[in-house]
Amino acid sequence: MSWLGIDVSKDTLAVALQPGERKRPYEREVRNDAGGIARLQKWVQERGCELSQLTVVMEATGVYHERVAQAFHDAGCTVIVANPKRVRDYATGLGLLHKTDKVDARALARYGKEHGSELVSWSPPPEEVRILRSLYDRLSAVQEDLQREMNRRDQAVISEEPELVIDSLNSSITHLRKECERLKRAIEDHFDQHPGLKSQRELLQSIPSIGPVSGDLLLCVLLSHRFHSARQAAAFCGLIPKAHQSGSSVRKASRLTKQGDGRLRAKLYMAAVVATRHNPELRQVYRALLAAGKPKLCALGALMRRLVHIAFGVLKYETPYNPQLVLQSA
Repeated sequence: MSWLGIDVSKDTLAVALQPGERKRPYEREVRNDAGGIARLQKWVQERGCELSQLTVVMEATGVYHERVAQAFHDAGCTVIVANPKRVRDYATGLGLLHKTDKVDARALARYGKEHGSELVSWSPPPEEVRILRSLYDRLSAVQEDLQREMNRRDQAVISEEPELVIDSLNSSITHLRKECERLKRAIEDHFDQHPGLKSQRELLQSIPSIGPVSGDLLLCVLLSHRFHSARQAAAFCGLIPKAHQSGSSVRKASRLTKQGDGRLRAKLYMAAVVATRHNPELRQVYRALLAAGKPKLCALGALMRRLVHIAFGVLKYETPYNPQLVLQSA
C-alpha cells in the first residue's frame, strides 16, 4: 500500500508519494491540467507503486481538486477528499508549523497513512446530480448579482444620479431577471429529462415545509456524498450541536457547528420556521422542546436537523413522508 498526498492549487499540484517501505516520501510538482495529471500517474508507477494499491489524499479546494480526484478515481485508486481544517489541525499537532505546498503534501500523505482507514473514500456524484448542482450554483450567483444591482439602483435614485446611470442599472436588472428565468426553466427541463431524479424530488417535497428550492438543495447534498446514516448527513450540513466544557468552570452553551453549505442551512432554517406552523408532527416536537426550556433558536436548530434526518430516510427507503414514523422517533 502507498499513499499520495496532493496539495492542490489552481495551476499546480504539489505531491508527496509515500510507499509503505520508504521512510522519506518522493516529492514532485506538476501542472494542474490533464497532461500534468497523466505525467503524475506515470511518475507514481515508475516508482513501483500500483495505482490499484494507491490511496490519494487531497483537500477540498472548491472546484480545483475535482479534475485530479476524478482522474485518480477512474484509474482505480482510493481517493480521499479531506476537510482542510482537520488536516491543518493534524499538521499543527505534528509540529509542522510551516505552511508551504510541500509541507502540506507531506502532511496529507501522512494523514492518509495514519487515518485513511477511518475516512470515507470519495466517489464522483452522478452526472445528473453534478449538472443540477452547477445549475443551482449559477442561479444563486445570478440572483445575488440581481439583488446587488437592485440595491445600486435604489441608491442611485435616492442620490439623484444621472438618468444614464439609472438606465444602465435598469438594463442590467432586466437582463439578470431574464437570466434567472432561463436558468429556472433549465432546471425544470433537467428534471423532466431524468425521471429518477424527478421522482426523488417529489419524495422530498412530500415532507410538509420542504419546498422546491430547499428540496433541490437537499437532493444535491444527499446524492453527492455517500452518507451511511442520517447523523452523518446532519453533521455534514453543520447541524449538530458542539459542546464546550472543561472541568467545573467552563460550561458554555452548545452551538451548531455550522460546517458545510451555509446556503442550505439558510433554506432549512426557513423550512423549520414553516414546519412550526404547517407540519403537525414537527410542530409537536417544537412545542415539546420549548416546554422543556429550550430557547426558540435551539428548538429551530433541532427541527432543521430533524428535517435532514427525515429527508435522508425518505430517499433511502424511497417512500413518501410518513407522519407516524416522525412521531415514533420524537
